[in-house]
Amino acid sequence: MGRFDFTTRPNRLAQHSVKWKSSEQDPDLLQMWVADMDFLPFPEIQEAVTQYATNYIFGYTYASDTLYQSIMDWEKMEHGYEVERDDIVLIDGVVPAISVALQAFTKEGDAVLINTPVYPPFARTVKLNQRQLVAHSLIKKNGRFELDIDQLEKDFIEHQVKLYIFCSPHNPGGRVWTTEELAQIGYLCQKHGVLLISDEIHQDLVLFGHRHTPFHTVDETFKDFSIILSSATKTFNIAGTKNSFALIPNAGLRKQFTKQQLRNNQHEIPALGLLTTEAAFRYGKPWLTELKPVLERNIRFVAEYLSSHTKIEVMKPEGTYLLWLDFSAYALSHEEIQDKLRKEARVVLNDGITFGKEGLYHTRFNAAAPFETVQEACERIAAAFGHKTAK
Repeated sequence: MGRFDFTTRPNRLAQHSVKWKSSEQDPDLLQMWVADMDFLPFPEIQEAVTQYATNYIFGYTYASDTLYQSIMDWEKMEHGYEVERDDIVLIDGVVPAISVALQAFTKEGDAVLINTPVYPPFARTVKLNQRQLVAHSLIKKNGRFELDIDQLEKDFIEHQVKLYIFCSPHNPGGRVWTTEELAQIGYLCQKHGVLLISDEIHQDLVLFGHRHTPFHTVDETFKDFSIILSSATKTFNIAGTKNSFALIPNAGLRKQFTKQQLRNNQHEIPALGLLTTEAAFRYGKPWLTELKPVLERNIRFVAEYLSSHTKIEVMKPEGTYLLWLDFSAYALSHEEIQDKLRKEARVVLNDGITFGKEGLYHTRFNAAAPFETVQEACERIAAAFGHKTAK
């Protein structure tokens, strides 16, 4: 029996939760979609917020020296990355940081590459900033996504790509990229003058013996043309408190980034984000250590149960708590799959098509919930899809 509670099913219907909003009107719906965990927060997070509410005035705040040190300590301890304080730029979110980077380092019409399927805000942000979107498809091989390095180089050249938004670990496929794969990407970016933005927000959620490699640690020269974006928010489920950080060792890039950040008035971080981030990095290691086996058990169950009870193909992640589900063996349209999930299974998953054209007949399943919830969701899906014949 561990120190922390990963079995209580919290009632989030009165908490203005985005994840559970549709259940407020339809309580039977089981929400297994947005990357938001249904676990209770660990005590030090709650204590930090309670202490702030009790003892502080809610005015303007600044980041403390101890916050910066907690980020530096965490990166070194967890990922072997010795970050300098001056390299850290705080910003309220990873997606806003992507917008700042696009605006700072490219101009309208410039080509920006993403790997699809991928987290939907990547494509949305590129399009809304009037950049040319280049979607490079990942290859599904041996049950996981892989990069087509030759095609990636062709895309760089053909489209004159200026910036590459990379997802590491990958969402929705859960790939934890190897050092060799990251090196191949880095040397291509060097060769063709492409700036790389590495979204590493899931860096702490690597599972099943895999290890995350920060892009900057692959080769010292990679720091000259890349920015890492990360946060405590995904690891410790504190996204609502709003804080993340960019790691920008190159002084020239950092100056351009912070100038654009100020131009957008995105240089202030909510006080709660500062407090919860420091509490997470200072005191969260024991909680994370207990969380990972819980996630691994849930993921194994989803993969084994759906594979044995349905014709759904499950991509088992190496990191994150997200599973990519392929329903293409069923004689159903994409819309019929989504409709059947909601109306018959009464389970809400992420619509795969929002991740790119490769998401046709796919959905994304969030396994970060008490086992009882995960089991119920799988049983509902199997009851709705288990009897269907293959195409």
